[in-house]
Amino acid sequence: MKLPIIFSIDDDPQVLQAIQHDLRQQYRKKYRILCTSSAREAIDSLPELKKKGEEVALFLSDQRMPDMSGVEFLKQARQFYPSAKRVLLTAYSDIDAAVRAINEVQLDYYIAKPWDPPEEQLYPVLDDLLSDWLADYRPAYEGLKLLGYQFSPRSHELKDFLAGNLFPYQWLDIESDSQAKDLLDLHGLSTNDLPAILLEDGTVLKQPSLADLAAKLGLQPKASEGLYDLAIIGAGPAGLAAAVYGGSEGLKTILIDKRAPGGQAGTSSRIENYLGFPNGLSGSDLTRRAITQAQRFGVEFLAPQEVISITSQGQYKHINLGSGSEVVARSIILSTGVSYHQLENESLQKFTGAGVYYGAATTEAFAFKGQPVYVVGGGNSAGQGAMYLSRTVSEVFICVRRPDLSESMSQYLIEQIEKTPNITVLGCTEVVEGLGKERLECLVLENMDTKERRTAEAAGLFIFIGTKPLTDWIEMDIIKDPKGFIATGRDLAKYADFKQVWRYPREPFALETCSAGIFAAGDVRAGAMNRVASAVGEGAMAVSFVHKYLAEN
Repeated sequence: MKLPIIFSIDDDPQVLQAIQHDLRQQYRKKYRILCTSSAREAIDSLPELKKKGEEVALFLSDQRMPDMSGVEFLKQARQFYPSAKRVLLTAYSDIDAAVRAINEVQLDYYIAKPWDPPEEQLYPVLDDLLSDWLADYRPAYEGLKLLGYQFSPRSHELKDFLAGNLFPYQWLDIESDSQAKDLLDLHGLSTNDLPAILLEDGTVLKQPSLADLAAKLGLQPKASEGLYDLAIIGAGPAGLAAAVYGGSEGLKTILIDKRAPGGQAGTSSRIENYLGFPNGLSGSDLTRRAITQAQRFGVEFLAPQEVISITSQGQYKHINLGSGSEVVARSIILSTGVSYHQLENESLQKFTGAGVYYGAATTEAFAFKGQPVYVVGGGNSAGQGAMYLSRTVSEVFICVRRPDLSESMSQYLIEQIEKTPNITVLGCTEVVEGLGKERLECLVLENMDTKERRTAEAAGLFIFIGTKPLTDWIEMDIIKDPKGFIATGRDLAKYADFKQVWRYPREPFALETCSAGIFAAGDVRAGAMNRVASAVGEGAMAVSFVHKYLAEN
């Protein structure tokens, strides 16, 4: 944590040296001592200190200075740090000015020169003032700040990206947070510049793209090597497990993801059926542990980088990235996972990011404190999202097409939901329309049995329905099932065009696609179990087949 500042100003070099010595002698362990001989220089430095999140506890200013009086300095300094204590150093002839300053600038104290000995004339006064200041002092958030509008799709995109990549940040809503408005003025920003990112060093990013933000935060956008043994596309549980095993077993491994590590599991508020964690753990915690473990074994992680195509040339696979660069690897594991189905409803689509969210319960829950929200979906992700939302919102309504949750959700989650008083399950219920002006305000619900419709107040709608594999970008001859999931191993034999594309004398390995050396693991694979534990297992198992493939090539 940054130390608060004691700021002293005196144009006499000898006096300044003396006050600096005495202040450091007494306060250097708990405060940073700044001293200058120019009041103008001190005033000019305050905006930069403020932008960097520095806090001034006390100003100690000489009264008679050539560029401005001490009273005038304290009056201007108060605009930047209104809660800082203000002390005037005066000669006996300036005591009248000091008394007037008590009313003009709410002067806290004046100290006559000389203050010798400081143990009697200086420290007791300052100790008392600093004690008062500390009683009301609340350390400011020191990290990254995001300023924007709560119901802005661009603001939501940045929040989701920061949370997904495990960057701590402070969200400040310009419409409801006075601190946000102060920061807007301090940095000379207008509402047209929002959303804006304020970095800890005072740098401002106006309406940044995800790529620009990632580069500024130090994420690696470009591969450092010319050739890798293994490239993993997708950093969900399967991809992270593959990265850990690939790196630990000596393969030169690179992990590529277009957004952030963790996949859908990374957004889960609580995973309670994962082996070895009896109290459960959050998706972000699991992701943080896994990415740290992979990087410890020398795995490179590129994000955000979108893979747009793969071409296979003999033993080498060329991975073309959206940035225009290329990664070359001897083998590939596809672990791109799945995404939530979008509701094909124009009235809801226009509120995406402005009250309607796909997943994102952990990112947006606190924005709806004390308000009613709806969840669409009957799987475990929907149940976990509902449980997390129930901590802050007034009511959570889970809408499902089936009569209840018994066919689609784990029993432990059903029992938790039944015991949570502010969660209600609406069986045989469908959301048919969203209403509102600039943000979602109400939902039209339809009973699927009676076809009766009703309008309900809804501050937010969180959608966790169905999944579709992220395989549309794959243009090469990789066989997929009718839903787009990647076929692997023995299942490939049932497809008529398998023999036309498979040119090897051996059968494909269990997780190998119809393109030799390219494997699939996790939810993107046809027949996968859609559980974190099984995805982790497949990621680890895929690496063993990678070794076999590399050995024969």
